[in-house]
Amino acid sequence: MNGTALQRALDLQNQEIIALLVEHGADPNVQGGEYGTALHAALYKENVELVELLLDKGADVNARGASAYGTALQRALDLQNLATLLLEKGADVNAQGASDRTALHAALYKENVELVKLLLDKGAVVNARGGEYGTALQSALNLQNPVIIALLLEKRADVNAQGGEYGTPH
Repeated sequence: MNGTALQRALDLQNQEIIALLVEHGADPNVQGGEYGTALHAALYKENVELVELLLDKGADVNARGASAYGTALQRALDLQNLATLLLEKGADVNAQGASDRTALHAALYKENVELVKLLLDKGAVVNARGGEYGTALQSALNLQNPVIIALLLEKRADVNAQGGEYGTPH
């Protein structure tokens, strides 16, 4: 259930032991346990210090976690400071993760306007397809959030794009 010793130490959130394990060869990119990678476990715990430690010790910022957790960036969307940190460390803003969604699709689901702006500013492809609704605009229409819809339109969301369960966004 806990995966590697490193992942178990992450469950306990003991930074000293985590650093000791990594110094002695614990690979932060090994897949296993409930979350997939050690980075995903640290993100699940929403522990910025542990995330920074793992990234400094070679954790792959673009590794996919267990199927339900998608990419590290998607997992980090609950805390904007973690998402910003991962983007600064080279997270692929357009990587598809859980349910074939991008981070932009996941941020739309959370209806977080600031996060949507951040992802678009960092290069999220506004017309990328993913998830059950297709494009970001189609997902935003489902939420009926005019602020987010206007933001996507400002970034040139294609109002005629087809895809997803509902076809074109009209």
